Parts: sequence; structure tokens; C-alpha cells
Amino acid sequence: MALKAEDIAGHPAVHRGVQEQSRALIQIFETSPRLAAIFATQQRWLMGHVGLALHFRRDPNDHHTALTLARFLKVIRQNSVASRNTAEAFIKEMLHYNIAEYLPTSGDARAHPMQPTAATIKTFTGWVLAHLRTLDSLDGGNRLATFLERPEMLARLQPLIADGLLSSTPVREPEQTFSLFIWLNNGGIVMDWLMSGIDPQNAGLDRIPTSIVSIAEFAKWLKLSRTHLARKLHDAEELGSIGWAGQRGHSLMWVSKEFYHEYMAVQAAKLAVVDAAFEACFPAPDRG
Repeated sequence: MALKAEDIAGHPAVHRGVQEQSRALIQIFETSPRLAAIFATQQRWLMGHVGLALHFRRDPNDHHTALTLARFLKVIRQNSVASRNTAEAFIKEMLHYNIAEYLPTSGDARAHPMQPTAATIKTFTGWVLAHLRTLDSLDGGNRLATFLERPEMLARLQPLIADGLLSSTPVREPEQTFSLFIWLNNGGIVMDWLMSGIDPQNAGLDRIPTSIVSIAEFAKWLKLSRTHLARKLHDAEELGSIGWAGQRGHSLMWVSKEFYHEYMAVQAAKLAVVDAAFEACFPAPDRG
């Protein structure tokens, strides 16, 4: 049976598992920063999932079911993910950076059928593997091994993940501090980096030490404006969600217990979505 969000959030191993997951996502960012940026803000992350789901749900024998801008915009609008202009700009960027590509077609040229590139699917597969590994760490399951034996199941798994994320209130409407970062460029990676440096044994502290000292170095690594990142961190500091053990820029940054729990709640909700999708694709009796 798929794990529920509340079971994941309360599991004693979740802190270590999510920390390792964050580190895996950071490694993906370091390897392919342009591509990983798709998943670095909530809005772009959801748009990326919508595009992938439309691609995987196509009928290869019917070009009318291929991913097109019109079909993409329709789903984005139906699920209130982004404005038309934002969604169109997203697709243009994906094509410009070869994250998606046009397909040759002998049909209506105005339809412009598209598909994610092989590199995009490979990177997204890494995202799936990271989450399956976390789930296995919670209950000793064999999701990762099962998926690796049948990687073609990604075409069934990803659309179900996309459906779950689009309908998940905890994922789409997170608490206040988490919300500060989800609209920041690479905001997801900002939070992953903060949380990846936390010792899980400190998860119960009111002020949990991270590994961050210098905002300038942090911004440089993220390829973000130092001013913009500092502004977001200041907003979080005003909420009491982050702070410094001593002098700013010369001591470790801490995150509040509340902020940490907000982050973990979103991760638990996301992992529950992934596990439900996995269970639908690989029912327990079918596993080894």
C-alpha cells in the first residue's frame, strides 16, 4: 500500500532520507543547471510536469495527440498553473535551450508537435530515482530496483505524478516561508541546499544550524543575483524563519523548526504523490 503524507512526515527515517534526496537534486542541478532550473520554482516545475505528461500520453501513431503549444496551454489554463504569456514564454525557452524540440511532421505545420529531448528525459529520470530511493529508505521497499528493471514504465508513471501534483493542495499552497522561495529563480534549489546541510539529529531544535555562512558564495553557486537572494532571505528573517548564529556573513545560518517542518510537509506530500503513482504502475503482487 502506498505511503500517506502523514505517515511519511512522521517517519523517524524521513529526515535522513529527504536530506539524501536534496543532495541528489543538487547534484542534478550542478550537472545540468539550465535543465534543472525547470524544476527550481513551483510554477516552472508544474509546467514541466504538464509538458512531460502530454508527451508521454500521446499516441505515437496519431500526430494529433502530440504535445503542442495549444494542448499545453489548455492544460495550464484548466489547472490554473500560469498565465498564457508565462506558459508561452516557458515553451519558447524550452525550445531555445534544446530542452524540447520540434518533431518533423507532414501534417498541419501550424500545430508544431514537440517532444522533450533525450537529455531532458534522462534528467527527469534522475528526479524520479531520487524520490523512489527516499521512499525505499522509509519502509525497506524495492521501488528503485523495480523501476530500474522496467525503466520504460516512466511513460506511465510520470503522467500520474503530474496529476497528483496538480491536485495536491499541500504542494500547490505551501506555508508562508516555503512560499517565499517557490517564486524565486532556483528557489527550490535554495531550500534544498539549506536543508541538505542540516544534521537530522538537530531536527527537533528551535533553531536548526545549516552549513551556509556567506550569502555571496551561496548566490554565486546558484547563479542568482546576490541582492535578490539577500532580499528573500531578509523576508524570511523578518518572519523568524532563518537567522544567523552570530554576525551575518560570518556565522552559520539557521532555519527555524517551523520552516523546516514546512519544507518536510511539502516533501512528504510530494513523496506520497510519487508513491501513489508508483503503486498504480507497479501493484504490490507484480513486484519481485
